[in-house]
Amino acid sequence: MRLGVNVDHVATVREARRGRQPDPVTAALVAEEAGCDQITAHLREDRRHIRDRDVRLLREVVKTVFNLEMAATEEMIAVATSIRPDTATLVPEKREELTTEGGLDVIAGAERLGTAVSRLREAGIRVSLFIDPDLKQVEQSLRLGADAVEVHTGRYADAESGEARTEELGRIRDAAVLAAKIGLEPCAGHGLDYRNVGPVAAVPQLRELNIGHAIVSRAVLTGMAEAVREMTARIRAARGSAG
Repeated sequence: MRLGVNVDHVATVREARRGRQPDPVTAALVAEEAGCDQITAHLREDRRHIRDRDVRLLREVVKTVFNLEMAATEEMIAVATSIRPDTATLVPEKREELTTEGGLDVIAGAERLGTAVSRLREAGIRVSLFIDPDLKQVEQSLRLGADAVEVHTGRYADAESGEARTEELGRIRDAAVLAAKIGLEPCAGHGLDYRNVGPVAAVPQLRELNIGHAIVSRAVLTGMAEAVREMTARIRAARGSAG
């Protein structure tokens, strides 16, 4: 299983002072050196954390895989087709939200998203759609031409009871099984941390997890390299126990 480290919140700390430090690009290099498999960054319309310059530099220096999270807007499609990340993950975006609150509705937004997927793939960019763990959303993602889906794990992470968490894990598992069956690469992310990542990582069909806030938070105390190594170890342990 691949670990994608999202460096957005390194930039969040930087933007608290509108300065230069800490640098998300440097953090990405340290995370790669520590063994992660992908660097993820979300260039938001309001540029609240990651900036255009960060994205350009990340494209130049990332040696693993660079995954650009983005809204399906004309502006962001233009950025992506110019910079050409390895993967573009289309996500919903609202200015007032603190973080992404749920998956895309790829059924209601089929025409707009289908156009975005086509334009990105024509530019040679692999496309993933960030969706809720819903089987109809998985099926529609295939129809739109996506290469992968990233299943939203936020409801699992926020579940207040063991019963609710088990139910949400089942939905994640079912979505991953279906995606793999129909030819989409199943990935997952949002709200995963060192305590709850194990059951999700143990889903055998999932090929990638994208984790940001938890790793950056741990890095404040331990350093980025140690935070990445610890998350990688927990994922490997979960995969080993699943096998």
